[in-house]
Amino acid sequence: MMKRNMQFIVWVLTVMCLSMNVAVAQNRSYEGTITIKPVRLEQLGEGLHIDFDIAMDGVKVKSAHGVDIIPQLVSSSMTYDLPRVSLKGRNEYMVHERRVAMMSRKEKAKYREPYLVEKNYRKKSGVIHYKYTLPYEPWMADAKLNVRRDECGCGESALMNVEYVFDKVTLERMLVPYVVTPSLAYVEPMVEEIKSRDIQAECFLDFAVNKVDIRPDYMNNPQELAKIRAMIDELKSDGDVNVKRLDIIGYASPEGTLTANKRLSEGRAMALRNYLAARYDFPRDQYHIVFGGENWDGLIKALDTFEMDYKEEVLKVIRDISIEAGRETKLMRLRGGAPYQFMLKHIFPSLRVAICKVSYDVKNFNLEEAKEVIKRRPQNLSMNEMFMVANTYPKGSQEFVDIFETAVRIYPESEIANMNAATAALSRNDLINAERYLAKVRVEEYPAEYNNVMGVLALMKGEYEASEKYLKTAAGLGLKAAEDNLEELAKKRENAAEIERRRK
Repeated sequence: MMKRNMQFIVWVLTVMCLSMNVAVAQNRSYEGTITIKPVRLEQLGEGLHIDFDIAMDGVKVKSAHGVDIIPQLVSSSMTYDLPRVSLKGRNEYMVHERRVAMMSRKEKAKYREPYLVEKNYRKKSGVIHYKYTLPYEPWMADAKLNVRRDECGCGESALMNVEYVFDKVTLERMLVPYVVTPSLAYVEPMVEEIKSRDIQAECFLDFAVNKVDIRPDYMNNPQELAKIRAMIDELKSDGDVNVKRLDIIGYASPEGTLTANKRLSEGRAMALRNYLAARYDFPRDQYHIVFGGENWDGLIKALDTFEMDYKEEVLKVIRDISIEAGRETKLMRLRGGAPYQFMLKHIFPSLRVAICKVSYDVKNFNLEEAKEVIKRRPQNLSMNEMFMVANTYPKGSQEFVDIFETAVRIYPESEIANMNAATAALSRNDLINAERYLAKVRVEEYPAEYNNVMGVLALMKGEYEASEKYLKTAAGLGLKAAEDNLEELAKKRENAAEIERRRK
């Protein structure tokens, strides 16, 4: 009995399914097949691009019916209907046209244009390419694309067939400017077997007229003598320093005869030597008296800081007439002697200068010693010793950069110091200081390293053609770092070009 009941139930279900299929087929408003083929659901920049194909095979819509294909973006928080594609039979198409034509202005303002309205009353095969772009919004990040089909033309959502076309949006890989990682090449300074140094102090001593003896308490002499003592005291207190020589250089102002000026200058320099010898225990033979001559260079520098009448005429005389040809006499006669008298009173006294130059040697340090010396007296280190200390720190670190900054401060005219300081500055993206240091470097001395650092600088400034020229030169000289930088240049160029393309 149970078996017979089960057979009956199966038969009833089968009949019901067949009936439903017939009903669905009968309710369809068209013949043939319509297939949705996904192409793209992708975010690019500020837009969301939606592409799919509607493939028709022998499709014919009944005269009074239509087929609507309605794409939908569906996310966890929102559903958004995209413009539909409508295939309409002959009569339905005419009704549609008439309805649109009869709309009021208010109705037209609310009317949402379909993507496509196509008249279909003969069997048709082909593809409709659906391409639509709308502004990208954050809620779309997890959206999928569905297509709802109104195949009966009834507009009832419950009866619509839903097809899932895309399950998620392909999000654009956002392009950011490529950050260059330069390969930097430093120049290792030569080891100094003997670290010979010199330091000097200028003092403007006041002497009584035609006198050569120093009066320590006379006019500005206390302050001027203190400058020399401070310099020597610092050296004397440094156990790593050995003083080798003291030069006392005396300069005279231009007035008077050369012979008289030489006598006064040497006498005043000797007086300064005697002053120092009485206070310090340096051997007498370490002192050397030098006559620096009439201080015409000092006069030219002083004139830059003074406003006076006929200054350009004075400078022309100094430039064009030699001392032997009567330069001073010409100045004394210029403009009735007015410029000369001004200089005699206001400038010449400052030209009677004595310079004390101390030459000394500094002991050499091992690495551990150098790491301590750089903290208290970095001027005692050679550039090579500083280089060794710098390389105990990570390249590009603040400590690493600071040491090269110290080196260039102590050795401002050294091309190696300026080259390495520029290179260190680039490791910190400090383009301004890098350019300032490189201005003091000649390419001839270090062609490979110079062209490499110039190439990196140009690369970081976005000057790609110049960068390529420098880096190819450095690579041609065998510098491996330049070859690596050429690869960085290629990556940066490609990235910049792609960003520009996407902006368009």
